[in-house]
Amino acid sequence: MTDVDFERVCGVGDLPDPGKQVFELGERYVVVFHVAGSFYAIDDVCTHDGGPLGEGFLEGFTIACPRHGAKFDIRDGRVLCMPAVCGTPSHEVKVENGEVFVKIIERPKKKYVWG
Repeated sequence: MTDVDFERVCGVGDLPDPGKQVFELGERYVVVFHVAGSFYAIDDVCTHDGGPLGEGFLEGFTIACPRHGAKFDIRDGRVLCMPAVCGTPSHEVKVENGEVFVKIIERPKKKYVWG
C-alpha cells in the first residue's frame, strides 16, 4: 500500500465526534464517520434499495438507512438488520498530521448476513 492510494477527505476537526459526512472519491460516494475518536468509511449505499446511508441516523457504531431502516456497522459495513441482507463495502482510513485520508478498497461483492 502506498500513500498515493489514499485521498484526503477532511481535517480531523472538520467532522464532529460523533459525526458523518459524504465525500465523492472518483466515481464513488463514501460516508466518513467520526465516532469515539476513530474514523471509519463505508459506501454511501444501502444494499437493500440504494438509499443514501449518509442521510441516515447514526447511533454509536450503527447507521440506519433513512428509507426503510436497514442498519449497518460503520466499522466494517456489516449488515445488522433487515430489510438489507448483505453488507456494504468498507474502506481503509488513516489519520496523519490532523488530516483524514480514505483508500477505496475494491472487494468482490460479499453476501455476509448479520453478525
